[in-house]
Amino acid sequence: MYRMEEQLRELRALASKAQNRLTETGIPRVAMVQGKIPEHELSAVYEPMVNLILRGSKSITVGEQTLHYDPATYFVMSIDLPAVGTVRPASTGEPYLAVALTLEPGILAALLQDLPEAAGNDKPGERPAAGFSVAKVTSELMDAWVRMLRLTERPSDIAALAPAYEREILYRVLQGPHGGMLRDIASPDSAMARVSLAIQWIRRDFALQLRVEDLADKAAMSVSAFHRHFKAVTALSPVQYQKRIRLLQARKLLVTGGRNVTSAALDVGYESPSQFSREYARAFGLPPARDSSRLLASAKGLQSAH
Repeated sequence: MYRMEEQLRELRALASKAQNRLTETGIPRVAMVQGKIPEHELSAVYEPMVNLILRGSKSITVGEQTLHYDPATYFVMSIDLPAVGTVRPASTGEPYLAVALTLEPGILAALLQDLPEAAGNDKPGERPAAGFSVAKVTSELMDAWVRMLRLTERPSDIAALAPAYEREILYRVLQGPHGGMLRDIASPDSAMARVSLAIQWIRRDFALQLRVEDLADKAAMSVSAFHRHFKAVTALSPVQYQKRIRLLQARKLLVTGGRNVTSAALDVGYESPSQFSREYARAFGLPPARDSSRLLASAKGLQSAH
């Protein structure tokens, strides 16, 4: 335990230069964030990643499922998912602080080729059904993160050493309860990989009418199998997933794109602005005009505080 406390202290010191937005580290696929984050930026499509909180805590909601994690745990998302996040400072009042590694399927596949089949701890029947989960952090995983973030102070070492430390982080995750998810990311024939392809089609054409039969056909699955796997991985049906993508995009247009409610609704594929307003309020708790005004005021308050 003492060793992990020391590791956490060093990680906090190394990540202390992070800002209240996603801050690049100069290390490929590694970013960090600190402090309060505008609420609308926490409502987004999250890309596959390993996320380690160093101070404070975070809640992330996908569909009807909400997961909570803090410096004692880490979070893995294996597929693009529309989610709503909430971050909180530490009980001491110190700001939220976190680092993340974006997952690259090609790097995972290359790592798996070099490992024996039993390198991960995932046993048949124990793999997580969803494409996102939280697990207890280990000293070995923290140690790999320490070496990775030390590179921010030695940029000339990044090209030579970052790939090795990235592989070590992934290896440590493979050894834990998320190992099955990572293996599925790297396997082009897995159900998760097929769902991931369908997600790319939905994201690309989110404003068009969705036919689940077409998605299932492209994913080479029966409609029932596709629907079952999609719901297991994303916690949403394909139609619900498309709806979340539309609403998140509309929220972005309202807050940062200067659009009015009707224009935003039509742009994301709604034919009825009134239906859009009802579904928006269900998703975000307020009608679109009031919600966007609140978010803009909150974002201005954060900017003036800095």
